[in-house]
Amino acid sequence: MDINRGAQTMNDFSETRRTLIEYCLTMPLAYEDYPFDDAADAGAWTVMRHQANKKSFAMIYERGGKLCVNLKCDPDEADFFRQMYNDLKPGWHMNKRHWNTIILGGDVPEADVHRMIEHSYDLIKPKVRTRESTI
Repeated sequence: MDINRGAQTMNDFSETRRTLIEYCLTMPLAYEDYPFDDAADAGAWTVMRHQANKKSFAMIYERGGKLCVNLKCDPDEADFFRQMYNDLKPGWHMNKRHWNTIILGGDVPEADVHRMIEHSYDLIKPKVRTRESTI
């Protein structure tokens, strides 16, 4: 058992596009989409969405030979994470206040990438309305 697992980076566990997609698909009602490409190949942008509202929570793509993922984030946390990791940048081709880009294979540990995916998903999933709020 590796007691330093939490400190591993994407290079250490060799995250691939497919394993990243598979992790995103563990979120309830998540599905993968390819709105910018005709085929789901290595050069395609994979957009992970919620089935109920079609909102995106992750965009997986290659840039400069590196695998990247754009994730929605709370604006108050976005800058904190950018200062914490060299391989976490303002969202490429996205609203820089609400999205971050993680360059995989760098200094962002697997556990943090997974937490950021879960947080991104939580930000876009449909809100459950309580009975009291409808009265």
